[in-house]
Amino acid sequence: MNTRKWVGMFFKTLILGGLVGLITSIFVETERYSMFLNPFDLWNLSGSIIFFLGLGLVFSVVSQTGFFAYLFINQFGLGLFRSFWPKVQLVLIAFVLFDLVYFPYKESEGETPIYVFIIMSAAILIYGLFISWIKASQTKRRAFIPALFLMIVMTAVEWVPGLRTSGTEYAWMMITTLLACNTYQLLILHKLTNSPSAQGSIGKGSISGTNQKTGSKKA
Repeated sequence: MNTRKWVGMFFKTLILGGLVGLITSIFVETERYSMFLNPFDLWNLSGSIIFFLGLGLVFSVVSQTGFFAYLFINQFGLGLFRSFWPKVQLVLIAFVLFDLVYFPYKESEGETPIYVFIIMSAAILIYGLFISWIKASQTKRRAFIPALFLMIVMTAVEWVPGLRTSGTEYAWMMITTLLACNTYQLLILHKLTNSPSAQGSIGKGSISGTNQKTGSKKA
């Protein structure tokens, strides 16, 4: 992939993150917006919109940092574990799903019922399975596990700052933005690398779904 395509993906992901963060803020920060609508206060309303749009942009950058980190992690894992790398990823996925239930529940000190965190973890898993299935159907079957690893493990790692906030509003804004940006990057990568000008993929069993030498799909 050439520099122009990487830059294009960066800015498109950035815009997506800003918009998703802003839209999510309308639902999780309804009271804040209502304050400036009745009576109508254009100055403060514009300030809130810019603030939440900026947060979405920041969350998008976090997502892109995690995505590029995974490209390195995937190559490292393939080199270190070789054929066992998919199994290692499955173990890490299970471990992270457990952590998404246990640690937030422990942090809440029992104030929030544990089933809330179980539902949250299950929702992320179901969404990750769905997006990974789309990725595998568009590229190759063995791209399923790496895609699922990205959607669950890397998203959870990126989400850690949001989970540590005192309120849930920023946590919800962050997770929706991260999922949207990671989904876009995951599903667009093979389309950008699968071209005559592509310089190769990120390795066998990668989430790009392309052949390392030719940049074409494998059967």
